[in-house]
Amino acid sequence: MYVCSCFGITEAQVQRHAEDGAATPRQIASACKAGTDCGRCVRRIQALLGRGACPRRELIEQRAPATLGRLDDAA
Repeated sequence: MYVCSCFGITEAQVQRHAEDGAATPRQIASACKAGTDCGRCVRRIQALLGRGACPRRELIEQRAPATLGRLDDAA
């Protein structure tokens, strides 16, 4: 299946580059140009690399929002 239609890069090619050491979408782009034209494939490349989740976003969502009462107590 094609990941990058701009340059005709397949999932298998992205996986081969990952096996050869490419660990980020930027490194994949350096290896085969995927993700450097329109950018639509970058999220798919991230998913193939196992980087689809955003750990920072998950941490932010887990934190309880600060309330005015807590802020007043801290002051």
